[in-house]
Amino acid sequence: MEIKENIPLVPLTTLKIGGPARYFVRAETEEDLTEAVAYASASCLPLFILGGGSNILVSDAGFDGLVIQIAIKGISAAGNGLFSVGAGEDWDGFVAYVVARRFAGIECLSGIPGFVGGTPVQNVGAYGQEVATTIRSVSCLDRTTGSIIVLENADCGFSYRQSIFNSTERDRYIVLSVEFNLTPNGNPLLIYKDLIEYFHDRKPSLTEVREAVLSIRRAKSMVIDADDPNSRSAGSFFKNPVVQRSVYEAISADFERVPHFDAGDKVKIPAAWLIENAGFQKGFRRGNAGISSNHTLALINCGGATAAEIIELKNLIQHGVAERFSINLEPEPIMVGF
Repeated sequence: MEIKENIPLVPLTTLKIGGPARYFVRAETEEDLTEAVAYASASCLPLFILGGGSNILVSDAGFDGLVIQIAIKGISAAGNGLFSVGAGEDWDGFVAYVVARRFAGIECLSGIPGFVGGTPVQNVGAYGQEVATTIRSVSCLDRTTGSIIVLENADCGFSYRQSIFNSTERDRYIVLSVEFNLTPNGNPLLIYKDLIEYFHDRKPSLTEVREAVLSIRRAKSMVIDADDPNSRSAGSFFKNPVVQRSVYEAISADFERVPHFDAGDKVKIPAAWLIENAGFQKGFRRGNAGISSNHTLALINCGGATAAEIIELKNLIQHGVAERFSINLEPEPIMVGF
């Protein structure tokens, strides 16, 4: 294990913003990780676990502690659709791997940047699918005991963009690998409006659905592309709020049509719609930070942006939506070093 000092984090994030890590190490094995965590504890250093850097905003001051990037690789198939995947594997690479072998369950999650280890933390979802529906178990290092444990799906507390890993047990578990239970020769999931319209009445294959998702995401600059400045983002910056039905009805009284999705006895309203109707359009800029010209939910680095500028824009949007609709938008990215 080689611990480095003053390592820039900008190249390791999709927003390309932020200061350096005081200390940095790549953990390629469980032993590396255990040793690095022990080092941080013995040295009384704050610890941050980094994956693909696709869902974080690093402060301009950087992180005054130890950053461990998880680089544990490997994909193994146990038969009957069971796959054990290292936390450091590229997520979209894994999706492509299983789709090519005709396993269904995560095809709509194509094109999402980041590593496999981050998917259970956020309960990553898109186009009608969430990883929670296919995760069988998660292998973790328990920082409180120093032991490696396996958490079953029911133990993970999955809900919309949430799990115990980013809520009740935040900072306790570090994901080592994830076991997925996929469906051999299964049918692709077609419940999202954009995908239904894309194929009309045709029944596509898993590969065709993956290609369609990539095409739709690329049109929204939600696929990382060095030639597309709109993709210099952390993905969707705000979660879609789930509100009481009375809140939705009050908003509907002022608008001809309010897009929404039923969420039990509550209603989920697209954050993008709220942002646009609070007066923030695609392409809006504040200094070097802006809203993508292709996707309202993506806050982007227009070139040379600072973390402070992204935070200023975030606060401006949150204030505008709260003032117009009395709804508090919750940011999705993890704030590092603030």
